Amino acid sequence: MTQLSRVQNFTVSRDGVAAGVEQSLENPFGLDHRELMSWYLGTASMPGRPGSGGTRGLDDYFARDFANNIGAEIMGRNKFGPQRGPWTDHEWQGWWGDEPPFHTPVFVMTHHVRPSLTLSDTTFHFVDAGPSDVLTQAKAAANGRDVRIGGGVTTVREFLDADLVDTLHVAVAPVDLGPGLALWESPDDLNDRFEHEVVPSASGVVHHLFWRRHQT
Repeated sequence: MTQLSRVQNFTVSRDGVAAGVEQSLENPFGLDHRELMSWYLGTASMPGRPGSGGTRGLDDYFARDFANNIGAEIMGRNKFGPQRGPWTDHEWQGWWGDEPPFHTPVFVMTHHVRPSLTLSDTTFHFVDAGPSDVLTQAKAAANGRDVRIGGGVTTVREFLDADLVDTLHVAVAPVDLGPGLALWESPDDLNDRFEHEVVPSASGVVHHLFWRRHQT
């Protein structure tokens, strides 16, 4: 079975922005994160949901599919934490808490490496390498399963620009965030390399599904 590199459940606003304003330790994705991610946070299958409840249907299908056949994750340093430059505090262990939701090896792309860090069943490896080399490491660690390109925007763009993404699922939320890093000017920007289907949900979010065109 072919190992795929996948962008999964990546959410942007109508204007293509994936993180809102005023990111901080308390609000790693910005103050308007809950508005952006409400389609996912409201599903029955959202990890960590207390008790029963939550929506079913299309959005919940994508929430359930988040970990399907994923053996490793790649993320940028900003998705791990807000620090820049050399690490000054190895005691701080990232935004994800004692039980990170990944349950796989995670490769954090950074120019400032540090020892690997294990929290529950997730191990974060800090690597100073380009997309191709990092993907090779992640595929080896994934034991035949797929690799998720987890974000943020800069990391996803790096892998798209290097033509190293096989499939994408991008959810476009019915909000505009304004200033911020944008994934695209339009979803159609990727149509030259990917098949592209658009599936609206009752929640108001629009799911965009991309898969690599066969080479002729």
